[in-house]
Amino acid sequence: MAISFDNALGVHPDALNFRVQRTKVLASNLANVDTPGYLSRDLSFTTVMDSMSSTSAKNPKLLVSSMYSIPYQNSKNGNTVELGVEQGKFAQNNMDFQTSLTFLNMKFSGLAKAIEGR
Repeated sequence: MAISFDNALGVHPDALNFRVQRTKVLASNLANVDTPGYLSRDLSFTTVMDSMSSTSAKNPKLLVSSMYSIPYQNSKNGNTVELGVEQGKFAQNNMDFQTSLTFLNMKFSGLAKAIEGR
């Protein structure tokens, strides 16, 4: 009997992929903290997961589109990156990545035990 990894792993690979994409966007924001006129971007996990659940495709691809962030305080040079806010988002995204990775490892461990007959 063949194992369907899409069914066995669930949403966890897509969640991990999303976290990687968001890390890239947040790192770009942090790299451009002093660039005049740079507009901060972010990705919404809820929007991505809602679009995946509404897709009727059997294997929906993770479509990630970035949104511009609204700053809490405007800067004189037009840059919307706020260092503390972006660092907080980056740290939270890192913890969410680790959580998704832990769930994925647990799934693989369970599959390995099932294959071994334990």
